Amino acid sequence: MAASLVVAAPVAAQAAPRSDAAVTKAVTARLLAQTAITAAAPATGDDARVTITRRSGSWAFGTAVLIAPRTHDAHPTGSIFVARAEAGRWRVAFDGEAAFAALAAESPVVTQHEREVFTSPAPAFAGGDFRTGMALPFTIGQTWTLSGGPHGWGGGETPFSSIDLAGGDQVVRAARGGTAYTMCQGWIRVIHDRGYSTDYYHLWSSISVNGAAVAQGAYLGYTGTDVTCGGAASGRHVHFALRQNSAYVPISDHAIGKWVFVGGAAYQGGARHGSAWAGVGSGLYNYGVLGFTQGIVDANGGGTLTRRAGPGTGYAALGSLADGATVSISCSANGTTHTGRYGATALWNRLTDGSWVSDAFLWTGVNGAVNGWC
Repeated sequence: MAASLVVAAPVAAQAAPRSDAAVTKAVTARLLAQTAITAAAPATGDDARVTITRRSGSWAFGTAVLIAPRTHDAHPTGSIFVARAEAGRWRVAFDGEAAFAALAAESPVVTQHEREVFTSPAPAFAGGDFRTGMALPFTIGQTWTLSGGPHGWGGGETPFSSIDLAGGDQVVRAARGGTAYTMCQGWIRVIHDRGYSTDYYHLWSSISVNGAAVAQGAYLGYTGTDVTCGGAASGRHVHFALRQNSAYVPISDHAIGKWVFVGGAAYQGGARHGSAWAGVGSGLYNYGVLGFTQGIVDANGGGTLTRRAGPGTGYAALGSLADGATVSISCSANGTTHTGRYGATALWNRLTDGSWVSDAFLWTGVNGAVNGWC
């Protein structure tokens, strides 16, 4: 509902309209209203932690978190907020919402770098665009264990937005560049372009940040078992989650570190790189970022993919590509139809070396051309 996007909470008569207490009250009301839509058990104001990190006149900016019980299948929820006093009331919006981008564009407490991220276009994953431009949240070239397959941010609930990762050098890093915020001790959120954000929980020695620009691979903390804001953790790991447009979204079908995640029952499922499968307990090698005009060869069972001189099997073979290889696409055209893991298509992609491959045997994250038509 549109009314749920922005709440203009009334300011108490005894409080000055621009006081911190009034901001906190308005943000808490907004947070509780948002959580009530999906929470099985109602939260109260006593569970809220509102931190105002910046103030300037009628503007405020900060974090809002609802603490969770320290039990399994529970995790805290939270948002970045921007608020403006208007006619004795505070207008509050949370990160990812259209109203948040509009307010941030006007606010003097938001930096230029933040504005660029907050107002960037946000394609909806449900529309068929599953590209993230993200690496796995650890050093490229390392292998970590997938200790928990796709599951909810709080455990068993849907959407299955999260995975658990452990091992390696234990250093948790930003999956993509963006602006980073400390939600609470042990919990970092990085807001990226295209409407995406990523959450990292249970961290030890996590950074303390308030809108700092971070690059892909920037240090965020160490894997740990921190549950300051609620939930439970057994064994060191990072609880990593994907969000888009202010909500957790299914991590399945998205490529991160050139692995395409596949769901199942909570904490099960796994990930696929080309035809190679990694289930729970398996290692995930961080191949790095898949570019927005690139694809991963998926020969649908192993083997190789033939490169041809044109968009069809009637053209001469020019060589082959290994399963799991990364290719760069210059443009696309229709040709002969083929069936791969994800169905049948007549789309062919011209690679940057001039050769052609069938789109049926590539994962690009889009059901169509990724770099225009030839």
